[in-house]
Amino acid sequence: MYDKASIALIPSGFKSGVVDNLYSVLPSNGNGDFNHSRSSHATRVNKDGLIESVGYAPRLDYTGNVDCPHLLLEPNRTNLVTDSSGGLYGNSPASEILTTAPDGTNTAVRPVPDSSSNRYEYTISGNTYSTDTKVTYSWYRKRISTPNNTQYIGDLLFNVLVNCTQIGSATQISTNINGYDRFSATFNITDGSQLTRVRAYFGLLIGTGNSSIAYWGHQLEEGSYPTSYIPTSGNAETRTADSCNNAGTSAEFNDSEGVLFVEIAALADDVTSRRIAISDGGGSNRLEIFYSTASNNRISFQVRSGNLLEASMGYNVTDITNFNKVAVKYKQNDFQFWINGEQVGTDNNGNTPTGLNTLRFEDGLGGNDFYGKCKQLIYFNEALSDSELQTLTS
Repeated sequence: MYDKASIALIPSGFKSGVVDNLYSVLPSNGNGDFNHSRSSHATRVNKDGLIESVGYAPRLDYTGNVDCPHLLLEPNRTNLVTDSSGGLYGNSPASEILTTAPDGTNTAVRPVPDSSSNRYEYTISGNTYSTDTKVTYSWYRKRISTPNNTQYIGDLLFNVLVNCTQIGSATQISTNINGYDRFSATFNITDGSQLTRVRAYFGLLIGTGNSSIAYWGHQLEEGSYPTSYIPTSGNAETRTADSCNNAGTSAEFNDSEGVLFVEIAALADDVTSRRIAISDGGGSNRLEIFYSTASNNRISFQVRSGNLLEASMGYNVTDITNFNKVAVKYKQNDFQFWINGEQVGTDNNGNTPTGLNTLRFEDGLGGNDFYGKCKQLIYFNEALSDSELQTLTS
């Protein structure tokens, strides 16, 4: 089956330059390589399980699987915490010890309590936002022993000082980053005309003379979900958005029939449009796989020919933040939609797109960039059988 593929991206390597080339396995002549760009440094989890900066390069991220990386593409975000490894502590314990952090440096903080201190406080810098803006706070924690104060979720209780409310509870979002787990909590701004400030209370063991927990990587960003760690040291820092586009030429694509297959995970189920498209470069003819704005956990596809909608389907999966295997087969009057080993939709009436010549992590029109994770992206320049599509997506 794979000998029918004309483009195969299985994230494994890149070449740095003015614009970084993200290598595709196929074709061997380089036509399938993607142009990746990001105008700032960014971090990833490497194959040794440590957080590291990769400069401006594409991020092959090993979070959750040290044997198999995925391509990580994220939107523009700013860490408003000005000292992400340390911080401004309000009611500090007697002393602090520095210890090994998720990036391997000796910068994580172990607060040492005394007989009068059962917590330490991390004050998140104030800022002003528009009303109903979402902001997310995240942090890394390594539990050395169990704190005796069980009211702290992830060893944390938020004290909202000014005009914002917490949405849901704090949640664990990753595990075992050099022995640390990462947690996050999201807030809604109720009055954007005032300064917003949050103080985090971290629970400790009382009077033991030893630190029970180490903390690191404090991050506050505007948005409804956390993104990868943005280090700061004295000032807020911005990680600019990733773009990854322009793989393929007309030689790799077939206007008459083919299959686009992706294995992808969303950064959040936030009902925003994030797309991957084969197109003619202008968008009048295109095939797109995308996370839909129609409902939660929905994956969709559409086909346009001469800017007329020829086929369109959607399917709700259990969780779009998990990796899902998705394939779309297109052929004259024969469109099929497959997800995780099952055929979830068919359409037997429609024309195929023409002039296909580029594959992009966006909608083919320069918008709706795909922000998420991608383990595989394969294009076949002929239609596959039902049994092949089942095997491909299982």
